[in-house]
Amino acid sequence: MAARPRLTIDIVTLFPSMFTGPFTESLLARAQKEGLLKIRLHSLREWSDDPRHGKVDDRLFGGGAGMLIKAEPVVRAIQALAGKRKRTKPWVVYLSPQGRVLTQSLAKTLVRKKHLIFICGHYEGIDERAMKWIDEEVSIGDYVLTGGELPAMVVTDAMARFVPGVVGDPDSVLNDSFSAGLLDTPHYTRPSVWRGRKVPAVLLSGNHQAIRKWREEKAWEVTRNKKPALVKSRKRN
Repeated sequence: MAARPRLTIDIVTLFPSMFTGPFTESLLARAQKEGLLKIRLHSLREWSDDPRHGKVDDRLFGGGAGMLIKAEPVVRAIQALAGKRKRTKPWVVYLSPQGRVLTQSLAKTLVRKKHLIFICGHYEGIDERAMKWIDEEVSIGDYVLTGGELPAMVVTDAMARFVPGVVGDPDSVLNDSFSAGLLDTPHYTRPSVWRGRKVPAVLLSGNHQAIRKWREEKAWEVTRNKKPALVKSRKRN
């Protein structure tokens, strides 16, 4: 009997084929193959209230540019994927520029939900009346994209790193930028001298205590230089 996946994500979108490349390569492909992560893609048109044409959008009441995704297909999709017999209700996320901005901390929190339904908006978004069925809005930044597909890919990738077994060395996740409230330390590999530039001597010393101290100091230095707001926030806490 196959092991139950540690994280299941149902993605509802108008363009399922957009996900083929990102989800069939690298760590995400391996995680799915090994049963650690289950990603299911669904076309919103499956739940259209106009099955003949698969129409899911209409004009805005009150006028205005663009089209709007109707409430009925969105809610039908959520209800169908949530199911009536499941022990726990899936967490429904709407990918929207108005949502909470994705952070390392938020990605870690979302993973704990175990089963998520991602709704990818398009056009001018979705009918406001469908928002009653949405648990959380998530954004990947303060800018507008053509749809929620790219954000869904980014959020999935960020979350997957926290699923045990997806990343070969768990310590690499713990030491990622932002995980400890600081940016990651600089890293080096062979050769030790490249175009006249040397690897810091401490990293070649074999002195693990000195290396750890150097990395901690460098993490603070990099964060102060690149993202000083993180340092201020860490001091307040």
